Amino acid sequence: MKTCILFPGQGAQSIGMGKDLYDGFASVRKLFEEASDASKIDLAALIFSGTEEDLKQTRNTQVALALVDSAAALCLRERGIAADGAAGFSLGEWAAMTEAGVVPFSEMIRLVAERGALMDEAGRRSGGSSMTAVLGLEPSAIEAALKSAGIDDAWIANYNAPGQSVLSGTELGLSKAEDAVKAAGAKRAIRLKVSGAFHSPIMRYAYDGFREILTDVVFADPSKAFYSNVSGGRVSSGAEIKQLAAQQIISPVRWIDEEKAILADGWDRIVEAGPGSVLAGLWKSTGSPVIVSPAGTAEHIAALAV
Repeated sequence: MKTCILFPGQGAQSIGMGKDLYDGFASVRKLFEEASDASKIDLAALIFSGTEEDLKQTRNTQVALALVDSAAALCLRERGIAADGAAGFSLGEWAAMTEAGVVPFSEMIRLVAERGALMDEAGRRSGGSSMTAVLGLEPSAIEAALKSAGIDDAWIANYNAPGQSVLSGTELGLSKAEDAVKAAGAKRAIRLKVSGAFHSPIMRYAYDGFREILTDVVFADPSKAFYSNVSGGRVSSGAEIKQLAAQQIISPVRWIDEEKAILADGWDRIVEAGPGSVLAGLWKSTGSPVIVSPAGTAEHIAALAV
């Protein structure tokens, strides 16, 4: 069965995620050790017995989630569910790179740890920035509202679904943007509790630092279908994926376009490898008869393997 794996991003994390996979699969325990060595973080302690406050710190969240996403994919393979394609939302794109053979697991974890630390620092240096979820208004209407209001310090960061987008910006810019989108007909504008304005120009410090870190890193051409957040389409060159991996930090996640590209490739089965079911929920807006099946727990994976 032609299968594409989707990997969730930051926001899907929770204390205890992946514990049943860790307990039930020796290979996952080994993966945790490998990731802890690569990141210099005791990830089992952080994820299973740490605090929500510690886990939500970007420098910790990103590496922990990349590990649990990859652990779920490993368990799928061990249960005989092989992927022919991979895509990830924001941070989840790194697990997709490893799934597609672009970057080895240990190298991916090392890079994600660097990325998370840089984005954490960029948030601190911003002087006050955040993100706002906008519900019930098309992205084009949001863009028009921001332009009409003359707002140049808030941008769409995540094109999640036709009726759901996320803005990034300065605190003042978001306040103005929230008023503008509500006036344009948005049902709700919800300020998020995040440590920075991700996927926006405010992350420039992180982009510059990460691009330098990537200089000597080799990205292989993907061995499976691979989709990009930045382009919203399929990418077949490792060199291009490397360029986009840095660019993603300051660019919006074009998930609506990416879903269309995935849909166009005619997958028989799509699974969400990692905690939660956020991507399954977003996928419903495509109207596809193919659903996204959860694959974040041992029970979910066992059900898929039947």
